[in-house]
Amino acid sequence: MRLHRVRRSMVAAVGATCMAAALLTGCGSDSEPEGASAGSSGGGVTKLTFAASTLGDPGRGPSLTKWLEEFNSSQTAIQVAPAAVPYPTFGQTILTQMGSGQGPDLIRFDMPEFAAASDAGLIAPLDDLVDVSKYDLLKQPDQFMVHDGTRHGIIFEASNYAMFYNADLIKTPPKTYEEFVETAKKLTKGDTYGLAFRQTEAEEAGVWQDIFNYVYGFGGAWSDGQKLTINSPENLKGLQAYKDLYDAKVIPRGADAATFRRMFAEGKVGMELNNGGYVTATRGQNADLNFSVAPIPFPVRKQGTILAPIVINEASPAKEAAATFIKWALEPDNQVKLQEILGASSVATTTTRSPEQLDKTPFLTVFDELTETSLPHVVQGFEAKTPDIRKVVVQNVIAALQGTTDLKAAMDRAQQQATDVVG
Repeated sequence: MRLHRVRRSMVAAVGATCMAAALLTGCGSDSEPEGASAGSSGGGVTKLTFAASTLGDPGRGPSLTKWLEEFNSSQTAIQVAPAAVPYPTFGQTILTQMGSGQGPDLIRFDMPEFAAASDAGLIAPLDDLVDVSKYDLLKQPDQFMVHDGTRHGIIFEASNYAMFYNADLIKTPPKTYEEFVETAKKLTKGDTYGLAFRQTEAEEAGVWQDIFNYVYGFGGAWSDGQKLTINSPENLKGLQAYKDLYDAKVIPRGADAATFRRMFAEGKVGMELNNGGYVTATRGQNADLNFSVAPIPFPVRKQGTILAPIVINEASPAKEAAATFIKWALEPDNQVKLQEILGASSVATTTTRSPEQLDKTPFLTVFDELTETSLPHVVQGFEAKTPDIRKVVVQNVIAALQGTTDLKAAMDRAQQQATDVVG
């Protein structure tokens, strides 16, 4: 019954997202854009569509498209067409299409949307399509690819969070939270700030990613797997550390991520906690910036990761062909090529960085070594409800930052509101 309710609610949302969805399905239009219909076949060739927000990334998108073309060149009966949907609308657009029995054959999801789609029965089980025992999969992140005992995804990208720092401003990176605070305060003067993070409700998903590092880095967790622990003492300690930095005025208050990342590239921000995908973007903004990366200097070595699975649409009529692409992607040479495209991210399997890569970016090993202590931005045990919980938590954290309530009262309220949300 839950699956039918979810599908009906998604179908009702089709009209609202028709313009974005037209990129993939035409939203019922008689005209059909290239690569639009899932599993379409022409001239004996099965045509698949692969949708990913990263395909629209100006830094990595063109290289990912070439990588897909390598697959197409290796095949005679299957062809994959890329479909880029902007990140802000990606989840809603794809889930709406899948809920109406349409959409791309292959999708690169972020974890909250992956959990929602898995919970709604919209993703094809992979157990009988891909024999994962043939591959040396990364153990820690791969566990999140299994939903209710069934494998629904294969890791496309795992981008761990670390501390980026301006090596011209900071000769020795801080190794403790106390040193982190001291460094941030020391660097803040004039139009230069020691640190930057998101702190506005308009960037809800980004604030969630940022506070995740503080909560888990101070020994906290959003749940124990069975019940929510939003207002636990450990969580309060981590969120208080985040608030203390906000109150210390060592960040450009009110600046969105695009603004303060540009400031980092311009040498106006000393430190930022971000994921491996930020390496390519930073170099794209300023190829001459002298920056490096170190582990986040919090008491507990746990941090977030942008964990992005690749999945097969349950509505696809060409699941075997889609699985052929996944198996091709898992081949060692293709995994290495994908990792080189993604930059500082990990892929599904254990790989070895080339000497050329390490010569250009010596700190790649920092990201790789964090894989076994990184966690996706979901609430364990409540994965499909993460977006609802996230909204409640972020609203209350922002209220505490703005001084309309104290932090403990805000988190007590978040605990109750989120408990009501999950039922």
